[in-house]
This record gives sequence, structure tokens and C-alpha cells, in this order.
Amino acid sequence: MTKPKSPQTALIHSDYTPPSGFSAFPTAVHHASTVLFDNVAAMRSRNWQDKTAYTYGLHGTPTSFTLEARLAEIEGGTYCILAPSGLAAIAMVDFALLKTGDDVLLPDNVYSPNRDLGNWLTRDFGITARYYDPTIGAAISGLIQPNTRLIWTEAPGSVSMEVPDIPAICKAAHDKGVLVALDNTWSAGIAIRAFDLGVDVVMQALTKYQSGGSDVLMGAIITRDQALNRRLEQAHMRLGFGISMDDAYLILRSLPTLKLRFDAHDANARQVATWLKARPEIGKVLHPAFADCPGHAEWKRDFTGAAGLFSVIFDAGYSEEQTDRFVDSLRLFKIGFSWGGSNSLCVPYRMQAMRENWSEPGQLLRLNIGLEDPLDLIDDLEQALGRLG
Repeated sequence: MTKPKSPQTALIHSDYTPPSGFSAFPTAVHHASTVLFDNVAAMRSRNWQDKTAYTYGLHGTPTSFTLEARLAEIEGGTYCILAPSGLAAIAMVDFALLKTGDDVLLPDNVYSPNRDLGNWLTRDFGITARYYDPTIGAAISGLIQPNTRLIWTEAPGSVSMEVPDIPAICKAAHDKGVLVALDNTWSAGIAIRAFDLGVDVVMQALTKYQSGGSDVLMGAIITRDQALNRRLEQAHMRLGFGISMDDAYLILRSLPTLKLRFDAHDANARQVATWLKARPEIGKVLHPAFADCPGHAEWKRDFTGAAGLFSVIFDAGYSEEQTDRFVDSLRLFKIGFSWGGSNSLCVPYRMQAMRENWSEPGQLLRLNIGLEDPLDLIDDLEQALGRLG
């Protein structure tokens, strides 16, 4: 007769196994730090990099493997690695592909934390980060040095909205053996086929449209090349970038409505932007789908849609104090960073402090158009404009 387990041991070692055959639409949430092996041979034979089996929670569970596979499929890639945030994903790319003595090129309109990271690499790691005009196109060839290893692109710039000529940059880079990474957050991976344009590495902040709830921080790196993916996986492991399986589930739950939500944001934003363009208080509307936005021709050629994010520049006659009053007077629009959620947002930017060569007069405000009725958003903007003074 088997000796009964003590109550304490029974709390840890249960004999119960749930019946097989359960099936449902949601992906199951598998939490784990420790992963169990059937025997020593199984433990020694598993390779955490090929993702044919499980080794440790940091490298994934069925939940994260499912999310990675789906994101890669949506983007048109083959491999995907998750990170705790968009910025963590950017850092993973840099530390995977750059070393002391290397050079990296970044667009002058790059996401500000990516600029800060580039400056940190220059100051403390002996990696030169240089900035280029985002509309440079094929002329970027003249900036590539023998030690240039990586070119970052962003389509469009997430504040000033210029759309780069991605195919031209990729051709110039590849002619000199340089890799190209794209921050593809604005299009959520569904409005541009980045790999077909020549991009080597795609980064997305899943915090935005993939989440859709303004409640998850996560990033993803997607590639098609296995050797390149192995380098990224090594950096992921060495940096210890784990993600929450509950957060992975939240992203998985939102993916079926991603395209519907993206299209709704797009339609709402174009309606609001069109109204703002006719207002005398607004000097410029920076929206890639508008013909006078820098890079519109590239957007029209390479993209199938726009997003809910665009910027406006007030007439130069309005002071920062006045435009700050406008932002503070908004009722439906809230003040906060990020985008892609249901709620509309507005953030003022001091562009001269952010950009090396910014010469546009007037105060710039970035708008995230959410899923509210656009007519209600227009009413809110109109009453706030009336308080400019």
C-alpha cells in the first residue's frame, strides 16, 4: 500500500490530471518559469532557440509561441521574438547587431527614446549614432561608412509624420552590406509589406493597436532570415527580456479585431484632419494621406491605409501658452503618450528641442484619434479652439 502523502506534500504534488479534449477559441494562458522535462535526456536534447520544445519560461510557453507565430504571419515574416516594450525591442536589435566601433544611422524624426538610446550608445559604448534627413531616400548611400552596420527607419515619423522612401534606403544599404530595421508601429504591421520592400528587421510596439486597450506594454521583433533571427535571440536571452503570459493573452484576444479597429481609427482621423485643415488657426496638418505631407507619394505607393495618429502645426501667431490652453481645454481628448487605444489623445511637443534641423514655425500638437464619434471629437476641438484667446 502506498504511503499517503502528507498534507503539505499533497498541496504541491497532486495526482489529478484534467481530461483531454477541451477546445475553445481563446488561447490558453500557460504560466511558467520552470519547465518540466520527462527525463535527463529530454532536458539535454532541447534547444531553446529552435522553439520546437520548451526549456524555460524566459524563452516561451505555448501562449507566447502562439502570439509570435501569429505576429510573424501578419507581418509577412518568418520569425518573431517578444520583448517587454517597444523600446526594449529596439534595444534588443541594437545590442544584437552593433558592437564597439560600429556606426548606426537613425532618421532625425526617430522615436525620441530611440534617439536617447542612440546617444547613450555613442556616449558609453563606443558606437557612433548619426542622424539623417528622413526624406533622404537613395542619397543615404553617401552617409554609409565602412563601419556602418545598421540603418533605422520609421514610417512615418511618429511626431512629424514624414514618410521615408523605404525601398530606396534598403537598396542603398544592401548595396553596401548594411542591414535596415523599420519601426513599423504606426501601420500595426498591416498597412505596409515591409519585407517585400527590402527591410531586414521589423520592430513593432504591440502596446499600440495590437493591444488596443491602452493597458499592455510589449514589443516584437520580426525577421525572415534565420541567421539574423539567431543573433536577435542571443541578445534576447542575454538581456533577459521576458514577457507576461497574461499580457500575451491580452494581445492574442485583440488580434481578431485589429484590422477593423485600425480601419475605424483611419477613417475617423481623416475626417478630423480634414476639418482641422480648413481651420484658420491651423497652419499645417501633418497626415501622410494628405498630398502636402512630406513623403505622401511614398505613402501612396507603399501603404494600403493610414492610422489614427497625425499632427498639426498651429499658425505661427499663436504662442505656446495659447496652444497649451487649447490642450487643457479639451474634454474628450486626454493628455497622454502612446496611441492605438479607443480614447483620443493630444500631446504638445517642443520640436526645436527634439530635432536637430527643425525650422517650422508654430506649435506642434500630435493627435491620436480614437474610436469616439468623429463629430463629437470635432465639437470638442472647436470649443477648445474658441479658448485660444
